Amino acid sequence: MAITLTEKFAPYTDEQFKNESKRSLVTNQDFDWTGAHTIKVYKIQTSEMQDYGRTGPTGDNFSRYGSIADLNSSTEELALKKDRSFIFNVDKLDADETQQQVEAATALARQNREVVIPEVDSYTYGVMCTGAGTKPAAKALTAESIYSDILVASAALDDAEVPETDRVLIVTPATYQLMKQSESIVLNCDVGEEMRQKGVIANIDGMNVQKVPANRLPAKFGFMVAHPSATVAPTKLEDFNVHNDTIYSSGAVVTGRICYDAFVLDNKKKGIYYQATT
Repeated sequence: MAITLTEKFAPYTDEQFKNESKRSLVTNQDFDWTGAHTIKVYKIQTSEMQDYGRTGPTGDNFSRYGSIADLNSSTEELALKKDRSFIFNVDKLDADETQQQVEAATALARQNREVVIPEVDSYTYGVMCTGAGTKPAAKALTAESIYSDILVASAALDDAEVPETDRVLIVTPATYQLMKQSESIVLNCDVGEEMRQKGVIANIDGMNVQKVPANRLPAKFGFMVAHPSATVAPTKLEDFNVHNDTIYSSGAVVTGRICYDAFVLDNKKKGIYYQATT
């Protein structure tokens, strides 16, 4: 005779592993979009050095300082393009009959952690890779070559006169494994807890090493060296709400909207070096 066995549901939800956002370390919030959807940034040229006419103006010049030229200027337009949203329902009986495991506030936090943050991070890193000022040809990264490849990237930023402080080396877990296998690399892993929460796992050649999950980076991502001044990553609006007992549902309707974007500034794009891998 068959026996019906008892089933019991534990008041526990098996949540997915998801990292918090790491983009704050490699981007900036230098501009304020309050009251505007588009910001225009001026780009002003400079003047060439000339020989001073100690005995008087030379040639057709009217000044001993040389020929007079107007400074040219142009504008760079930063218009927000990403206006994203979501909506879902949590029925009252669903919440009651799952021992409150299906609950609106918890579901909203999960949505933000597992959907919103990864999307914004992926978009931002994609913009940085596309807009990088230095993008050598894709190559296979190996434990034997990875250190020299990183040094080439660092030298490229040096030649572009990018500030040496605050540089970040962004790597995938696979690239980080190559770095640990390299006999030439000595990683300083004495990193504070605050920096570890931002994904920093070590320091090399004065750069913070930030490990980012491969699924938040473009395909064939090898590594990237970036200075935060090069990328503006505004979030103009974050609007997340739990609407209880509306005409649309006996329960809670959860809505969310986020307006964001990322821009690599033209005059600072040399502050990003992106190495793709084969």
